Amino acid sequence: MYEDGELTWSVIPEQDSLYFAYFAPYSMERHADLIADAAASPLVQTSVLGHTLDGQDMDLVEVGYGSEGRKKIWLIARQHPGETMAEWWMEGALGFLLDEDNPVARQLLDKAHFYIVPNMNPDGSRRGDLRTNAAGANLNREWKDTTMDRSPEAYLVREKMQQTGVDFHLDVHGDEDLPYNFVAGFEGVPSVTDKQLQLLDRYQMTLCALSPDFQREQGYPVDAPGTANLEKCTDYTAETFGCLAMTLEMPFKDNADLPDEEWGWSPERCRYLAESCLGALAQMVDDLR
Repeated sequence: MYEDGELTWSVIPEQDSLYFAYFAPYSMERHADLIADAAASPLVQTSVLGHTLDGQDMDLVEVGYGSEGRKKIWLIARQHPGETMAEWWMEGALGFLLDEDNPVARQLLDKAHFYIVPNMNPDGSRRGDLRTNAAGANLNREWKDTTMDRSPEAYLVREKMQQTGVDFHLDVHGDEDLPYNFVAGFEGVPSVTDKQLQLLDRYQMTLCALSPDFQREQGYPVDAPGTANLEKCTDYTAETFGCLAMTLEMPFKDNADLPDEEWGWSPERCRYLAESCLGALAQMVDDLR
């Protein structure tokens, strides 16, 4: 109950230990299990891009039959480590792609090679930070001028992107205030093209059709032409690679358009949304370039 600026709980615990969190946590132990489980698939190659300031691995999961002749798809999550719904989303994405009985995934992997960073901010995750890494940097404001001394996480991923190229990029986040799922685009980047904007519109329309949990009426204000902040990942990626790049935002509490009074926005719903996001990509992967 929230009253007079104070949040209180009244509960009869069923176990000896009880935890309270703004959203379901995603521990580094579970992250390690996610990487290990993915590595067991014959479709997966895992690698370490480098190390964080605290010496933790920057894990990269590649999914597919090889990159030659296929679209280069980048998915990253948890630049802001407290936005744990982003890594729950990643569980759904990997589950979708690695299900060899899933015909949509099989067809998508015939055309695309995936580069996935399930946790962009291991140090912030382990330290319990909401938005920063070990140096106090907000990684989503570091992309244009990133350095190994301040933001090695962004630096290492950016360098790998330069090696592979990018045809599609999705940066997964959570928003503490807005109770909706929505996409933030790149409309204000200097070199934006009509093709990029058409793809952005088409992706959102397709995702709306696939998932009742997604909408496009509520979201962030659209940047005016030429006013994008290229320190942000989505704007940097769209400008640098001329690709379709987006930031996906999910709520902390619930989706106001489709509320669940008991569970609110949950890890399970994050995973389902991931499946719909990849389903939307599958419908337009041929047209990314």
